Amino acid sequence: MTQITQLISTLKQRLKAAGMTYRDVAQALDLSEPSVKRLLASGRLTLERLAQLCELLGLTMAELLQEAERSAPRLQMLTREQEAQLVSNEKLLLVAVCALNHWSLEDMVSAYCVSKAECIKHLLVLERMGLADLKPGNRIRLLVARDFDWLPDGPIRGFFLRQGLPDFMASRFDVPDETLHFAHGMLTQPAYAQLQVDIHKLRSKLAALHNESLTAPLSEKRGTALLLAMRVWEPQVFRQLKRG
Repeated sequence: MTQITQLISTLKQRLKAAGMTYRDVAQALDLSEPSVKRLLASGRLTLERLAQLCELLGLTMAELLQEAERSAPRLQMLTREQEAQLVSNEKLLLVAVCALNHWSLEDMVSAYCVSKAECIKHLLVLERMGLADLKPGNRIRLLVARDFDWLPDGPIRGFFLRQGLPDFMASRFDVPDETLHFAHGMLTQPAYAQLQVDIHKLRSKLAALHNESLTAPLSEKRGTALLLAMRVWEPQVFRQLKRG
């Protein structure tokens, strides 16, 4: 769905919610009812007509655009085949991760050994996947939902377990900007479920802080990884001592 199509769809939804018919719009704009239908069907709205429709609905054009953007369909998850495609090419995966973190093409080329042409080629792959749109001036528009995630048992998660996790844990976590906490306890099932909820809240907090930091220049931000893991577990050395 193009931005114009989404804008028209939002206008129609707003008119319906306001209980307004095409006849009502026609009278307000001093047009015939067929003209209003053609106008909304063709999507050829001038700024003047768009302003008139917004005024009729009690909206500013900025508010309408924001509403259209929020209501646009968003990708929530890739297919297994698409994830496999990402992990099969390290530069494609790099561009995907950077794009999902709101890097510009210029930022990618400046920070990594990847050319502008390579970035554009990989961004076009992401466009075909439905992850992002490459706009004029090489602007990147993300098309993912707020709750976008990788498949629970998919290739990206497998890649992290094989390569990312060992690399992440290869630290003593003894410097000021690193931390590692390990705790163990005996929990009932309700208590275990509550802890799962709290872990999800902490992940959501990281996402919220990420969004708050979007407008800051890249030089003021650092890639920050938060590993959250929980399982019913007993050390192997203890399990070996268990009776029958």
